[in-house]
Amino acid sequence: MKTAISIPDPLFAAAERASRKLGMSRSQFYSEAVKLFLKSRPSQGVKEALDAVYRSEDSRLDPALAAMQDSSLELEEW
Repeated sequence: MKTAISIPDPLFAAAERASRKLGMSRSQFYSEAVKLFLKSRPSQGVKEALDAVYRSEDSRLDPALAAMQDSSLELEEW
C-alpha cells in the first residue's frame, strides 16, 4: 500500500539518517516504526472498557428504583 504523509522536515531528516544507518529502506523503516508505535499503545475496545468499569463498580440496580420500575408496568396476560 502506498501512502503520502506530511511530517516536519527535521523529523524526516532524522528518519532518513536512521534508516540509512540501519540499512533499511524508507518503507521498511516507517513500517517498523508504525508497528512499534501500535504495539506500545494497545487499543482498548468498548467491551474491555466496560468490563473494567464493572469489575470495580457495583452494577446492581437500586432496589427503590427497581420497585418504581416494576410498579410503572401494567400487568399483562401471557
